[in-house]
Amino acid sequence: MDASRLYTLVLVLQPQQVLLGMKKRGFGAGRWNGFGGKVQEGETIEDAAKRELLEESSLTVDALYKVGHIVFEFVGVPELMDVHIFYTDLVHGTPRESEEMCPQWFQLDQIPFEHMWPDDSYWFPLLLQKKKFQGYFKFQDQDTILEHSLHEVDEL
Repeated sequence: MDASRLYTLVLVLQPQQVLLGMKKRGFGAGRWNGFGGKVQEGETIEDAAKRELLEESSLTVDALYKVGHIVFEFVGVPELMDVHIFYTDLVHGTPRESEEMCPQWFQLDQIPFEHMWPDDSYWFPLLLQKKKFQGYFKFQDQDTILEHSLHEVDEL
């Protein structure tokens, strides 16, 4: 089994809109995404998710709801990305730009999928319905999905 590294992803959902961040640097730069990153040693996955959301958007949350778990494989990269996906519908503060992310609200019918990771269009509809899901995506490069599986689950 390949080694994997834990990551978090948080989506802030309001009744008619979702908060995304334009990634300004590093992996995935130039794409809209949720907020998240690597889980640090000694940190729970949920604590990491809250910390990353705060660092990248200046928002704090009381509760996060785990909605998805996706493993990403990139051809030629030995380490799998083990991504735990959360949503929250109640945040405190005002989204502010950080060194890494520039947050912006999008209406749910105007989500900019053409400027997001290609896998997002597969699982976002489940997220927006607050359905739980598990998936696997294998990428050739950052734009090309070679294979994937995605299914709804009752429990994560």
